[in-house]
Amino acid sequence: MDDKRYPFLLAPLDLGFTQLRNRVLMGSMHTGLEEKRDGFHKLAAFYSLRAKSGVGLIVTGGFSPNFRGRLHPFSAEFSTHRHVRKHRNITTAVHQHGGKIALQLLHAGRYAMSPFAVSASAIRSPIAKFTPSKMSQRQINNTINDFAHSAELAREAGYDGIELMGSEGYLINQFICQRSNQRGDDWGGSYDNRIRFAVEIVRAVRARVGRNFIIIFRLSMLDLVEEGSTYDEVVQLAIELEAAGVTILNTGIGWHEARIPTIATQVPRAAFAWVTEKIKQQVSIPIVTCNRINTPQVAENILAQGQADMVSMARPFLADPEFVLKVEQNRADDINTCIGCNQACLDHVFVGKRASCLVNPQACYETELVLTTVTTVRKVAVIGGGPAGMACAVAAAERGFKVDLFEKNDHIGGQFNLAMQIPGKEEFKETIRYFTRQLDQTGVKVWLGVEANVDQLRDYDEVVIATGVQPRIPPIVGIEHSKVIDYQTLISQQITLGKKVAIIGAGGIGVDVATMLTEPDESDLDSWLREWNIDKSLHHRGGLLPSDDYISPRQVWLMQRGQGKVGKGPGRTTGWIHRRTLEKRGVKLWAEVQYQAIDDEGLHIFVNGQTHTLDVDNIVICTGQTSVDNLSQQLTALGVSVHVIGGAEDAGEVDAKRVIRQGVELAAKL
Repeated sequence: MDDKRYPFLLAPLDLGFTQLRNRVLMGSMHTGLEEKRDGFHKLAAFYSLRAKSGVGLIVTGGFSPNFRGRLHPFSAEFSTHRHVRKHRNITTAVHQHGGKIALQLLHAGRYAMSPFAVSASAIRSPIAKFTPSKMSQRQINNTINDFAHSAELAREAGYDGIELMGSEGYLINQFICQRSNQRGDDWGGSYDNRIRFAVEIVRAVRARVGRNFIIIFRLSMLDLVEEGSTYDEVVQLAIELEAAGVTILNTGIGWHEARIPTIATQVPRAAFAWVTEKIKQQVSIPIVTCNRINTPQVAENILAQGQADMVSMARPFLADPEFVLKVEQNRADDINTCIGCNQACLDHVFVGKRASCLVNPQACYETELVLTTVTTVRKVAVIGGGPAGMACAVAAAERGFKVDLFEKNDHIGGQFNLAMQIPGKEEFKETIRYFTRQLDQTGVKVWLGVEANVDQLRDYDEVVIATGVQPRIPPIVGIEHSKVIDYQTLISQQITLGKKVAIIGAGGIGVDVATMLTEPDESDLDSWLREWNIDKSLHHRGGLLPSDDYISPRQVWLMQRGQGKVGKGPGRTTGWIHRRTLEKRGVKLWAEVQYQAIDDEGLHIFVNGQTHTLDVDNIVICTGQTSVDNLSQQLTALGVSVHVIGGAEDAGEVDAKRVIRQGVELAAKL
């Protein structure tokens, strides 16, 4: 084993009373298991696997210190000895592998989705349903005591520490910022008064748990909202938190109500490490940086450049629980990289479903989706090297099957080869890289440039049809016109279009094409920060520059037949980013459009009771897909055991989350 490639990442961190085995913090993630009846058994398996891999310090999902602090009426709370008994399952499992784990204490404040919400002031958040009650002096004191009591119980439950959620716009953050704190007493008004709540919580916790217990404070270093904290105020609070007894300062970027992306795949890697680099110079305790750090090299570079003392990675440990182990063994190519899509993690949690991972459907299903070794080796043929086929082939080979994968093209990846060419979705190439590596590592025989036929397949024990999709061409008069091009041809052949483009179909693919066609020429971090009005100089309050939208020189119309908002794409937590991006760039978003004809004059449409002719240079067809399956019926007729998965089974909206899970689940059942 040679770990010299990542000496900073793998270096231990001495906290005085204890030592962390490396500089990796597994950031807090709510999984949805916290509220399930049998959830703590599954959570123990989830955290145990990451601890076994060698994570330096794990932070759990958020637990409220009292009832009013719950995100939802039935959300997780940690305030009684009954909770202590349940949590010992987690701490015991982690400690068995030499790991360390901290419990995150999170009070939702005005983000609570219940009429019991409380906050510094009775000001409703723009993303909340309820206006909170203004906390009384007594409620403030009781809440401070509740935080301290929960921390004491966490120590009793075996936790090595706690993390106080002081960022992202939750209760502690609500007291800190004038945006949500307009009190006139000792807890509001001046900045010294507004940060008193945070500092008093830390003092109370430290007094209750003693010196030899980790206290992490999640500090909002960039609020990214109007009336947010200034840089000088953040530094002042950091210094006071250190004096009050904080062990580690973790980073928070952006309130949940901020209209700026902070963790989605569109955000450049390590986009906010410059913030912690600046604040790190002001304190002597370890400081953690976070957001869009998904490879060991990115993490190593941050630490080597002195931008932080630790790196926080949350979703990368959904994608690959063995991330640290693979780093230690110098096997970075074997890491299943988080692509920042949010589709199976945050999108699930925000609708009350269990979190998982698009590229690793076993995440949070460690006790259920298990790939057991087979006792009888059978021959399996997988037809199609897209996401569904790759996932199924790898999982089947891991179980011990003899697997052949047939791909008619000269490369694998399927629709991911298109996705990775969309600006902001370059991470998809990491998934192709990972599966390519795993196909080789697990011994799958890959046949490229081979379109499998019935004669080749009749002798296999199991045949999996994963032949994917092809563009659906709508029946519009003149659809064969030279102005028209389908999205697959456009992206795969990288065709240059004119200055005026109409896109028919505003689903995920249409949004991607519109984004690609209006992308600015500059694509570095500084230009991205400017596009989203983020103040890297930290001169403006909240880290926000005055709005200065980039308008694309190419005029684009994105249109759909249906009603509703145009341009959101399929992601629940990322849809607003897509739409806001297109709006900022001047894309015309039209709904309820009837397409009448295409000719030399352009695209003839009927919308809002009027007929229009769009004099466009090109028309891109993004109206969905149809399944490709020319084999299953013939093979079934011959008595071959056939399974159809992915787009070949259901074209619908292109959904990598569904098809990858389907591939792994099929392999587990074979």
